[in-house]
Amino acid sequence: MSQMQIREMQTRNYDGKNNIATMKAVINALQDDGFIVKNADKDLGFIQATKELDIEDGSERFTSTFFNGAQARWRKNVITECSANLSGMGNSTKIRIIFQSKTLDNMGNPIDIQQVNDLKYYQEFFAKVDKSLFIEKQGL
Repeated sequence: MSQMQIREMQTRNYDGKNNIATMKAVINALQDDGFIVKNADKDLGFIQATKELDIEDGSERFTSTFFNGAQARWRKNVITECSANLSGMGNSTKIRIIFQSKTLDNMGNPIDIQQVNDLKYYQEFFAKVDKSLFIEKQGL
């Protein structure tokens, strides 16, 4: 994918929405998806969040320990990091959100770091933002 295609996938415009309401919707969508918000600045329109999953496989751990002893390494966690930038433009808000996935070993060292470039992943996230905006509008 070109950089423009990636940016397009990561960006949505919400007409008729102010920055604060949209920012709250993004935060709610992230929390609904299991993210912990680490930083949010309404003046800058910036949100940073992480989600950690334990992916340890007992057989991988056993095999690695059996063959490598104390130096054994195996996949332990996946941490998904998110940063979002919200920009007010007249009567609309533009959101650009980026997800990055890190796979860590049992010692906390990175094995793999990749930006999430899956169109479906971003479509599903923005659908959650849409749902959150709808819920807010309904006062639920």
